[in-house]
Amino acid sequence: MTTTTTSGATPHQLPLETTINRGAITWEPSEEFTKSTTLWHFMQWTLEHRGIELKTYRDVLKWSVDDTSGFWDAVRRFYGVIGEGFGDTERALASEQMPGAVWYPEAKINFTENVLKYAQNPEQRDELALLNVTEDGTQTRFSWAELENNVAQLAQLLKDRGVQPGDRVAAYLPNIPEALIGLLAAASIGAVWTINSPDLSVQATLDRLKQLEPKVLFGVDSYQFNGKIIDRSAQLREIADEIPSVTTRILVPTLDPGNSAELTDGVLSYRAAPSGGVVQEEPLAPATPNYERVPFAHPLWVLFSSGTTGKPKGIVHGHGGMVLESLKGPGLNHDMRRGDLYYVAANTSWMVWNTLVNNLITGASVVTYAGSPMAGRVDHQFKIIAETGATMFATGAAYLSLVEKSGLVPGAEYDLSKMRSILSTGSPLPDSTWAWVHTHVRPDVHLGSDSGGTDICSGFLGSNPLEPVRLGELQGPQLAVAVEAWDDSGRRVFNDVGDMTITRPMPSMPVFFWGDEDGQKYRDAYFEKFPGVWTHGDWISELPSGGFIVHGRSDATLNRQGVRLGSADIYSAMQHIPEVTDSLVIGVEEADGGYYMPLFVVLRDGQTTENGKVSEELSDRIKTTIRSRTSARHVPDEIIAVPGVPTTHAGKRTEVPVKKLFAGHDPERAINRGSLQNPETIDWFVARANAYRDRKITSAKQ
Repeated sequence: MTTTTTSGATPHQLPLETTINRGAITWEPSEEFTKSTTLWHFMQWTLEHRGIELKTYRDVLKWSVDDTSGFWDAVRRFYGVIGEGFGDTERALASEQMPGAVWYPEAKINFTENVLKYAQNPEQRDELALLNVTEDGTQTRFSWAELENNVAQLAQLLKDRGVQPGDRVAAYLPNIPEALIGLLAAASIGAVWTINSPDLSVQATLDRLKQLEPKVLFGVDSYQFNGKIIDRSAQLREIADEIPSVTTRILVPTLDPGNSAELTDGVLSYRAAPSGGVVQEEPLAPATPNYERVPFAHPLWVLFSSGTTGKPKGIVHGHGGMVLESLKGPGLNHDMRRGDLYYVAANTSWMVWNTLVNNLITGASVVTYAGSPMAGRVDHQFKIIAETGATMFATGAAYLSLVEKSGLVPGAEYDLSKMRSILSTGSPLPDSTWAWVHTHVRPDVHLGSDSGGTDICSGFLGSNPLEPVRLGELQGPQLAVAVEAWDDSGRRVFNDVGDMTITRPMPSMPVFFWGDEDGQKYRDAYFEKFPGVWTHGDWISELPSGGFIVHGRSDATLNRQGVRLGSADIYSAMQHIPEVTDSLVIGVEEADGGYYMPLFVVLRDGQTTENGKVSEELSDRIKTTIRSRTSARHVPDEIIAVPGVPTTHAGKRTEVPVKKLFAGHDPERAINRGSLQNPETIDWFVARANAYRDRKITSAKQ
C-alpha cells in the first residue's frame, strides 16, 4: 500500500432544508472525494494485482462476501501486514465453517508490530501518533517514535517482572496514554490485555478480572472528572488484594506523580512521557522494540459482556483477526489514514475505547481524553475537536441528542472545518438529531450511524465513503459482512423486521469465551437459533436502497398483536419531547395472553407529577408524538415518571433486565447491580414490578 496523507478533496455539499425527511440524501461524495479515498486505491490495486474490476462500493461488497477468503487476503497484501507463514495461495481461510473458522493456520503475527510499523518510516517517525487532552485543555503530544519508545520500555519492564506470552495483564485505568501504551506493550510480548474503567465498582471489576487470573495489575490512585478529583486508591488496593494471582502491581499516579498515593513494598509507580517512561521517579533505560510473533488466533485482549443478567462473559479476540478487521473497518470503510486524527471520549470498559488502537493501525493519529464529555458545558467535545483539529469524531448517539436538546449550535461556536466525519454508535440515531447535525454542526460532514458490538470489536452495518447517506438509514453492510434480516423460519426478508444474521465468517469473531472449555456458551450465544449462522440479537430491516434500519435488541423488541416493534423507534420519537430527558420502554407478555407496554420517562427539573403520574397534557402529547412518528401500535399503555433509567457502564438502557422484573424473575437473578453505572435506580423498578405483579395476582383471583 502506498502511504498517503488526507486529501483536501471535499464531498458534495447538499442544499440545506428546513425539514429533512427520512430517506432523503444528507451527504454524497463528489468524484474528487471518491478518488481520494483509500477504498478507491484498494479497488485499483485489486484490478492490477487480482484482475478483478470493481467500480462501486456494492461491487466490492459483493466480491468480499462471495469470496471472503480472497478478499481478506487482498486486504492483508494491500496494507502490507507484517508477519510470517501466510503462504502464497491468496486464501485467508483454511475452513469457513461457523463456529470454528480457521484463518491462516501457519501464520505468526503481532498486533503491536503492525501498529508501530509507522515508527520505522523515516518520513512518519516524528509525526503525531497520540495526543492526550485534559479537561482544562492541556495537550501532550507523542510522536510515533516516542510512542514506540514508551511501548518498548514498558514491555521490557513487564518481561523483567516475569510476564510471558499468554499471561494476563489487567488494568483499572481511564482513557489516558498509559492505558493505550499498556495494551500495546502487553500485546508486543504476547501477553493478554484486559481493562476496566475506574468508575466501575470494586465488585463489578472483580467479577471480570478474577476470571482471568492476571499476573499484572495496572491502576490509578485517582482521576479527574467534571472538575472533581475522584480518589480510587482504596478501591485499587481492595481489587489487588482480592486477586491472588497478581504478582506485580503498577500504579499510574495521574494527578500528583510525587505525592498522590502512598507507595508500599512491591508496588511500582509508572508514568509515560514523550521523553520516555518513568518508574519510581527514575527514567527507564532505552529499550529496543521487540515483538513476539504469535499464532494468528493467539489471544490479544479480553472484552467483557455487559453482565446485566449474570457474571460477565470474557470475549477473547485474536491478534490476526483484529489486525485485519482494523485495517478493513477504520481503514477502508471509514477511510482513516495518515494525516487523520481520531477522537472519541470512550470509557475504557466500552469496546469503543479499543477503536483507538484500531485506528492507529491505519496510520492515523488518536486523541486520548479521560475527562467528562460535558466538562463546563454540554458541547465540550466540539471544543476539543476544534482545538485538536480532529478529522473524525466517534460518539454515542445519546450525546448528539443531548447537545441537540440543549439548544447550543456547535457549528457557530467552534471551528469544525477539519472534522470530516462523525461516527455515531451505541444506539440508533434519531432522525431529528441526524438532521440537527447537518444544520447546526456541519452541513457537509459525513455522518454515519454504525452498528457493531463488543462481540466482534468492530461493525456489522454502517458507513462507507463511496455512497450517499440517507437520513435514518445505515448506509449498508461493512465490507465482507454477509448480513441479512431473517424471519423466525430462517427466510431472508426485505422491508420487514427480522433477526440480524451473519452467514459468512469474520476474522474478528471471538476466538473463544474465557473459561468456556467445550465452547458450548459460545455456540449458545450466537448459533443456537440458526445453526451455522451467527445471530447477533438485533432486529433490523433491509431496505430497497441497500441501506438498513436497526430497531434495537431482539430480546428487548416489543411485540404487539404479532407485530414486532423496535424500542429505538419510540426513543427516536421521544427526542421531540423537550420535557423528557431519558426514557425506557418494555413489553411484558402476560399469562392471560395480554401484553403490557409501559413507557418510563425521566422528566426535566421543574416538571411535577402526582403519585408518579405524568400530567394529562404531557401524556397526551407524548402519545400523539409517538403515534404520528411511528404507529398506533407503538403508543404505550401507560406513561410513568421515574427517578432515573438504569444503564450499563457503556451507557446502554437495561431493557431486558427490567422486563424480567415485571415478568416475575427474582431481582437478584434478573440483574447484576455491579453492571450498572447507576445501580440505585433499579430499586424503584423492583418495587414497581412487585406492585404490578401483586395487582395481576389479585385480579386473577377475582
